[in-house]
Amino acid sequence: MPKTGKRKKEKKIRYFDYTLLFIIIFLVGFGLVMLYSTSSYTAATRFGDSAYYLQKQLRAVILGFGAMIIISVIDYHFWMRISAFAYAFSFFLCLAVIFIGRNYNGSTRWIYLGGVSFQPSEIAKIATIIFLSALINRIPGQMGKFSSILKLILIAFPMIAVIALNNLSTAIIILGITIVIIFVASPKYLPFGMIAAIGVALAGVFVLTAGYRLDRIKIWLNPEDYEKGYQTLQGLYAIGSGGLFGKGLGESMQKLGYLPEAQNDMIFSIICEELGLFGAICVILLYIILIWRFMVIATNAKDLYGSLVVSGILAHIAIQVILNIAVVTNTIPNTGITLPFISYGGTSLSILLAEMGLALNVAKQIRLTPAE
Repeated sequence: MPKTGKRKKEKKIRYFDYTLLFIIIFLVGFGLVMLYSTSSYTAATRFGDSAYYLQKQLRAVILGFGAMIIISVIDYHFWMRISAFAYAFSFFLCLAVIFIGRNYNGSTRWIYLGGVSFQPSEIAKIATIIFLSALINRIPGQMGKFSSILKLILIAFPMIAVIALNNLSTAIIILGITIVIIFVASPKYLPFGMIAAIGVALAGVFVLTAGYRLDRIKIWLNPEDYEKGYQTLQGLYAIGSGGLFGKGLGESMQKLGYLPEAQNDMIFSIICEELGLFGAICVILLYIILIWRFMVIATNAKDLYGSLVVSGILAHIAIQVILNIAVVTNTIPNTGITLPFISYGGTSLSILLAEMGLALNVAKQIRLTPAE
């Protein structure tokens, strides 16, 4: 073989995560099927249209997939440049909820503009991810210092505090996202043990200083003794009656007015009732595969910023899935958290799909060198 005198240039292959894309599409499609099955009776009774919730969710799906496609082709470094503005704007919207927010089912979490409602706290999740990732990307060498970790938590604290006033569950998720992003960037573990201890102490004070939060603990421990434990009990009845393979799609009894707002936080209980333990495990496995793909992308990302962004998205999905299933099974007190891609909620679904577009763009910039 003749020598060319020059080293052959390595050819790099552009990567695209088709597995991640397929899981996203499957989860959204499955979610629409389960949403219609769960909400059709309530929608027909309340609005005279069994597809009322499905139609609203479909609009969010179209908007979300449009956002996902657009964001997936925009270089993710663009969001780093506008991250401070995005964070400040989302903070302003969350603050505005306190003054002009609309109340629904006892919670003030929505803003209505031009006939359209949305939850600013959902926007705050993605804003927090890109903003903290951008901050850490500027000071990677300082992440071993406890002072740097503390400063980042204090920067995120105003957002968490404002959201916690009306939406404690989302505040918990954003706090979790913050801790995970910082943890991934930090080479030391000891500071997080100290932070965890402080967090547990503050959580105890937070619960004891508000009577209604203490009531939630009591309801969680003995739901049968309280009127507000009705939803939890009905959810557990649904899970228990599903058995191994369920009653069949569309055959749930609890969704027929027994389980309040089943299409929202409690939709996993209807999945268990209609598809049984087998269906529930399949759904959990899909989430595990989704999280695994995020781990692969974060590990192989082009730079630290991309890795941190995907780690934040991973934290968002993982924390929300774990908390939702824990609430439905009464493992933790009821906190009102939706199941990603499946529960009813237009803002949540649209933002989740936008985040998927961000993860896909980070994945697209991974370069693979083929073996010779």
